[in-house]
Amino acid sequence: MDTYLYVIAVIGGFLAGIINTLAGNGSAITLTIMIEMMGLPPNVANGTNRIGNISQASTSIGVFYKNGKLDIKENWLLIVSVFIGAMFGLWLALTIDNDSFKQVFKYLMVILLVVILLKPKRWLKDPELAAIKNPWLIVPVFLCIGFYGGFIQMGMGVIFLAASVLLARYPLAESNALKIFSIASYNIIVLAVFAWSGLIAWQVGLALAAGQSLGGWVTANFASNHPKANIVTYWMLVVIIVLALVKLFLV
Repeated sequence: MDTYLYVIAVIGGFLAGIINTLAGNGSAITLTIMIEMMGLPPNVANGTNRIGNISQASTSIGVFYKNGKLDIKENWLLIVSVFIGAMFGLWLALTIDNDSFKQVFKYLMVILLVVILLKPKRWLKDPELAAIKNPWLIVPVFLCIGFYGGFIQMGMGVIFLAASVLLARYPLAESNALKIFSIASYNIIVLAVFAWSGLIAWQVGLALAAGQSLGGWVTANFASNHPKANIVTYWMLVVIIVLALVKLFLV
C-alpha cells in the first residue's frame, strides 16, 4: 500500500480522535479512509477501526482521570451496565443481519437533534442537581445503550452523552469521560473477536491509532480544563448530528 495512504490515515485518525472525544461518530472518517481510499472490505475495516478506538481511549482516559473528570469506583454500575448490554448486542450482531436496524438510526438522530436544540442550557452549564445514581434508572437505560453499541455502534457516543447529560444529569465533561471508558471496555472484547476471525489490518489500524491517540490526548486536555469546553462540545454535537443526517437522508 502506498505510503501517502498511511499519512492520510494518521491525519484522519487525528481528526477522528478529536471528534470522538468531544462528541462521537469519528468513525465516519476512519471507515471512509479504510473502505473508500484503501479498499478494505467493510468487515475488515470495522474490526480494524477498534484498534484506534481503544488507543485513543487509553490516552483520553488518562487525561480525564488525572483532571478529576473520571470516577470509575463511583460509577461502576453505569460502566458495568454498558458492558453487559454490549456483550448481548455483539452476540446478536454476529448472528443476524443488522441492516434493517440501521434504518432506525437516522430517525433516532432526528429526535436527538431536536432535544439538543430545545435544551441548550442543559448542555452548556453543569447541573445544579447531583448526578442521578438510582440503579432503577442507570441499569435499564445503560443496558439498552450498551446493547445498541455492541450491536450497531453508529452514533453510540452521541446517544451515550444524551442519556448521561439529560437523564442522569452528569456534567458534560464527566459524561465524555464515562463515554470513552465505557466504550473502550467493550471494544477490547470486540477487537479480540475480530482478531480471532482474522478480520484486522494491523498496519492500517496502527497508523489510524497513532493519529487518534494524539487527537484524543489533545482534546481530553481541552475538555478537562478549558472554560469554553462545554460550548465547543455542544456545537460539535449539533454539527456531527446534522452531517450524519445529511448523509443518511440525502446521500
